[in-house]
Amino acid sequence: MAGPSRRGFLAGLLATGMAPQASWADLGHPAYLSAGKTPDGRFLLAGLDRTGTILFRHPLPARGHAATAHPSRPEAVAFARRPGQFADVIDCRNGAALTRLTPPKGHHFYGHGVFSPDGSRLFTTENAYENGDGRIGIWDASAGYRRIGDYASGGIGPHDIRLRTSPDGQHNLVVANGGIQTHPDSGRAKLNLATMQPNLSYLSLGGPLEDQLILNADMRLNSIRHLAISATGTVGFAMQWQGDAGADLPIIGLHNPGSAPRLMAEDDPRLRNLNGYGGSVAFSRDGAQISVTSPRGGVVQIADCTSGALLHEVRLTDVCGLTGTGAGFIVTTGAGEVSTIRDGTLTHLGRSDLAWDNHLIPIP
Repeated sequence: MAGPSRRGFLAGLLATGMAPQASWADLGHPAYLSAGKTPDGRFLLAGLDRTGTILFRHPLPARGHAATAHPSRPEAVAFARRPGQFADVIDCRNGAALTRLTPPKGHHFYGHGVFSPDGSRLFTTENAYENGDGRIGIWDASAGYRRIGDYASGGIGPHDIRLRTSPDGQHNLVVANGGIQTHPDSGRAKLNLATMQPNLSYLSLGGPLEDQLILNADMRLNSIRHLAISATGTVGFAMQWQGDAGADLPIIGLHNPGSAPRLMAEDDPRLRNLNGYGGSVAFSRDGAQISVTSPRGGVVQIADCTSGALLHEVRLTDVCGLTGTGAGFIVTTGAGEVSTIRDGTLTHLGRSDLAWDNHLIPIP
C-alpha cells in the first residue's frame, strides 16, 4: 500500500496543531502575493519579492482573486473569484498545499479574507445565497482551519474585508458590503440593482456591528468593493459604478468611524477616465496619498488625502494590482508587468509570463 501523500501528511499535522512553527523570516522575506494565469490557461497564486521576482507558485483549481497572509506563520490563504467554492491554505516556503477550505452548503466565498491580529482566526466574506444575506465566516486557524461559525456582515454582497487598528490600539473588522445580490444559478448577474444599497460596516471581532457608513442616495449605485487601511486607522474605499455609463462620480473615498466620508477628486473631469471602476485601492506608506487602479480605464490615479485633489494620473493597460511602497506605489497588470509609480513617474521593474489578477497583497 502506498504511503500518505506529502499534502495529506502536512494537512494532518496542521489539523493536530503539530505543524512546524516556521516564520516568514525563513522565506527570505517575500513581499507580495498575487493570483495569476499562465499562458496555457492554468491558475495559480504566486509569491513575489520587492523587485517582482517570483519566489513560489501554487496551482489553483480555478481563477483566484485575492489572498491574505498569516501574521506570523509563512502561510497564505488564496481565495477563489466570486462565486467561489475554495480557499487554499498554502505553505509559502515551497508553495505546498496545507488544506482547502470549502464554505458551508448554501454559501459561497466572495474572494477576500483576513486573519485576526494573533493569527488564531480567519474571517472570510461569504454569501448565503438562498436568502441573499452577507455573512462573515470564522475559521480556527490554530486548529487546522476548522469552521467554527459565522455572523452577519452588516449588508448584502460583502466583498473586501480588512482588519483595522484604531489609534488607541483597538481592533475591529471593516467590511465592504457592495450591496449587489447574486446567486450561483445566475452566475455573476446582479439581481437587485433597483434596490441595492452598499455600505461600509465596522464589526467587532466577535460580530456585533459597531458603526456603519451609508452614502447619499445619489451614490446608491456606487458599489463599495475594495478597502485599504492607513497606519492611523483611516479607511480608504474604492467603488464600482452600476448605473449608466459616463457618470463622472468619485470612485475613492476616506472614512473614520463616527465622521462623514470624504470623496476624492469630486469635481475633477479626469474621474471619467476610471470608467466607473475601482479595481484596487492603497495608501502610500506615510498615509499622505491614496491610489486607485482601473483596468477598464487603463489608468492609475493618485490623490492627496488632505486636500482630496487628484495629483497624478498614469496610463497603463489592464492595470489592477496595487499596494503602497516606501516611495510611492507598486502596480501589476494583466500583461505580466510589475512597475513602480513615484511622483507620477512609472518605472517598469520586470515582466513575467503570468497575467496578474486583480490584487497585489502585501505581506506584513
